[in-house]
Amino acid sequence: MIPLPPPFSSASARDLFALADALAAIWVTGHALLTKRDVRAAIGWIGLAWLSPFVGPVLYCLFGINRVSRRASRLTARTAPYERPAMGAPLPDLPEHIAAIAGVGDRLTGRPLLPGNGFALYRSGDEAYPAMLEAIRRAERSVALASYIFRADRVGAAFIDALAAAQARGVEIRVLIDGIGSGYLFSSAARALGRRGIKFARFMHHWLPWRMPFLNMRNHKKLLVVDGRIGFTGGLNLGAENLRRLRPPRPVEDVQFRIDGPAVALLMLTFAEDWSFTTGEVLAGEAWWPAIAPAGRVWARGVGSGPDEDLGKLASLLATAVTVAKRRLRIVTPYFLPELPLMAAIVLAALRGVAVEIVLPERSDHRPLDWAMRAHLAFFAVPGMTIHLTGAPFDHSKLATVDGAWCMLGSANWDARSLRLNFEFTLECYDSAMVETIDRLIDEKIARGRVLSPADLAARHPLFRLRDAAARLLLPYL
Repeated sequence: MIPLPPPFSSASARDLFALADALAAIWVTGHALLTKRDVRAAIGWIGLAWLSPFVGPVLYCLFGINRVSRRASRLTARTAPYERPAMGAPLPDLPEHIAAIAGVGDRLTGRPLLPGNGFALYRSGDEAYPAMLEAIRRAERSVALASYIFRADRVGAAFIDALAAAQARGVEIRVLIDGIGSGYLFSSAARALGRRGIKFARFMHHWLPWRMPFLNMRNHKKLLVVDGRIGFTGGLNLGAENLRRLRPPRPVEDVQFRIDGPAVALLMLTFAEDWSFTTGEVLAGEAWWPAIAPAGRVWARGVGSGPDEDLGKLASLLATAVTVAKRRLRIVTPYFLPELPLMAAIVLAALRGVAVEIVLPERSDHRPLDWAMRAHLAFFAVPGMTIHLTGAPFDHSKLATVDGAWCMLGSANWDARSLRLNFEFTLECYDSAMVETIDRLIDEKIARGRVLSPADLAARHPLFRLRDAAARLLLPYL
């Protein structure tokens, strides 16, 4: 008789499981060692892979691998046809330390600081939405719209109606919405856009497990470019929560800017790159890239950030602005969780004698973020640092100014998600009158808030401090 093989035992199954787990942990170890620039991140992922059988490697595959940089690098040749603005004229007279920021921006981005721009500030959706809708209604050749959140509510419906009407009269329309911010499993805005025949795409929206960077990488930009000549950007999403006149249950306060002048081409450039990244279509021709005449006195440069070739650029520019500040540094952000290098630069600025003012919401729209921020703020309790908390409505604005001569505006928050994981777009601007306008807005925010003192942080119940410190451990992914 031919001897039969021994039955498959539970011991054999355990051996195979252990071997597979060891191989997975070895792979995670090698990948983390070769790709992680942050030593702490590498150690954390390696430890998780070895100490959490299979769970650690699976989490690493979902959250720890940057699949974007390789894909972005392959798009370089395809984005080459975009008409990049020529280098700007010589800079105006700037204080030496402010000119240093401009020099760093030149070297970091390789993109010009453009003169001749005009800016209009809108303090809420009540002010911004009518202006944006009117621009779409007057569009003659093209409309490019990108929004992290695009709701199919009263606001979203108004934009979809305006886009459909523009398309009906021959205007080229492209709409880009984020694959998770506007709904991953179900996106009512995507369905509404599709029903109206509007050409749209969802950024990083994939079902295949090996194409799942969407889990922690998002397109957070808010952009509108009309006829290639009129631009809008800031922190304003498309949703009824931004219309205070509707009395929403959880109102949001935000700022948006209209840009006229050569810097509009920088908004168009970042949209076109994202559109090509998502769809493969290259937006070319005068409908998207017209000649743009000067429209003001502001010098401006677009700064992108994301987990691709732009990784670290915005964080480096912000650190430069913080480091060179001499008199006053002001930061307005809904989420304040800077990583150690930027955190240290802010603290050192205060210790150098710079008046540092950080304006945050008393309560954001994410409770775990509030907990983590409270723990983080304990490390900013130094002389010269003032933390202001603003009450309802939730302030979603993102602004920064330095010494009355430089400002930053756009979609990026001062946290690891915006500076490392999200795709963001900001404008750095050089003009004392514009900075004065933004400083007045910051003064208004401060006037309706309260100061958070170190004693307030220390007086919290120990259990709350423990909860907050635990939430802070999730800093890279909040």
